Amino acid sequence: MNFKNEIETLIRARYPIIYVVTSEEMRVQNLIVEIAKKRQKKAFEWSYSTGIVPAGASIQSQKNRNASTKDPLMALDQVLELVEPAIYIFKDFHPFLARNNFAVIRKLKEIGLHLKNSFKTIILVSPIMEIPTELEKEVTVLSFPLPTRDDLNDLLNRIIEEVKQFKQVVIDLDESGRERILQAALGLTLGEAENVFAKIIVKDERLTGQNVQEVFAEKQQIIRKSGLLEWYDTDQNFETVGGLSILKDWLNKRAVAFSGEARAFGLPAPKGILILGVQGCGKSLCAKAVANQWQLPLLRFDMGRMFGSLVGSSEENTRRAIAVAESVAPTILWVDEIDKAFAGSQGSGTTDGGTTARVFGTFLTWLSEKTAPVFVVATANDISQLPPELLRKGRLDEIFFVDLPTVPERNEVLRIHLKKRGRNPESFDTATLAEASKDFSGAEIEEAINSALYDAFYSRQEISTEHILTALGQTVPLAKTMDEQINRLRSWAEGRARNASIPRVLKDDGILRRVEF
Repeated sequence: MNFKNEIETLIRARYPIIYVVTSEEMRVQNLIVEIAKKRQKKAFEWSYSTGIVPAGASIQSQKNRNASTKDPLMALDQVLELVEPAIYIFKDFHPFLARNNFAVIRKLKEIGLHLKNSFKTIILVSPIMEIPTELEKEVTVLSFPLPTRDDLNDLLNRIIEEVKQFKQVVIDLDESGRERILQAALGLTLGEAENVFAKIIVKDERLTGQNVQEVFAEKQQIIRKSGLLEWYDTDQNFETVGGLSILKDWLNKRAVAFSGEARAFGLPAPKGILILGVQGCGKSLCAKAVANQWQLPLLRFDMGRMFGSLVGSSEENTRRAIAVAESVAPTILWVDEIDKAFAGSQGSGTTDGGTTARVFGTFLTWLSEKTAPVFVVATANDISQLPPELLRKGRLDEIFFVDLPTVPERNEVLRIHLKKRGRNPESFDTATLAEASKDFSGAEIEEAINSALYDAFYSRQEISTEHILTALGQTVPLAKTMDEQINRLRSWAEGRARNASIPRVLKDDGILRRVEF
């Protein structure tokens, strides 16, 4: 049942007080006015600045409004006095439902009992849900959904029609371009989407499928205002990630899973992946690259921001962060070093009163039950700190193990970093460098190139293969100092995780069938 049918059903069933949680009060009001006309009822709206006035009335027509109804108690009295069938929309009424406003709470409870025997309904519209205990049995709560793709498509069509009169405005939207811009706009309110479409047209005098970044900038405002998630701008892509061919292929196949064609085919939105492995081998780089490759916003989930000093605030912050991520979906949620974030969840009851365990439980429940297209990329270094509940299938789509790069992968990493620093890789003996960098991670190879650049610049020479070989020889790779931990990680990953670089080989048991002739 869609929202319109649901709220109309509640009105017809004489539910006295309906609480709609939304920031789009005008969309809700237009919907309620439409239902009121259909049911042959009058529609009124109330706000603290206007009092009770006919719903949708212009400011000019409100000159003779009853100023006394600005007071919430007087407004509720008027609801009782009017006998004709009507729907009353009370906007931002939540401050008057706080604990100390006992008079308003009591009045609303009495009215709720009275309205059950009338053809009147009160609808509270607010972005914040504030329901005192006294009203829990009288109030029905609904969440107003964000605009669907069809709603945004209708808005886009209307804007295109309106700007046709301006000859200098170029509208260049083919089917794929329209799909990209609508996909990017999902998660915005209609007002926010209208603003960003208008901004693109005014700024560029054109609207194309390449304007996706402008839409992301509007979503970035939502993230900044929440203060819980970090918007991560990145210019990385799969071309700047050396090796990891299996992981990149897996991610490329899921790049189209958020399109309308995928939905029509019956494809569910991918849930996410856990990338674990050796430090400095490209786990975080992959999270940044996939956001750019898929043209989706990248949000960083920092567990340190979730924990608050008040009892229950950490869990609430986690729920709010998840809600914000879902509100701008489709998006990628990057949980960096999740093993450290939830390391204390097992013994949380004795260390922090169970706060970490409750936050972890909230996150796990959301992973299992989420329906919004939020793709989670979690990275981890230490599998011993990973709670087993996180590894269960259904919460994430796949677990990938990132090992130290092989010789061809090291060659590729070298070429990427040399090219990034304005050097032609063909001028270097990358094959020799790849052999010399045995057991080096990608980050260590990059640092060796940086060190060679410093040495070459100091000696007033152009960087050469010899400079890099010298820098590699002076570096002790982490793999040698942490050999036991890396071997333990490899042993755990065998059979439990997919290798991000090497395809899985089915083992032959070597047993031949014996037959008689």
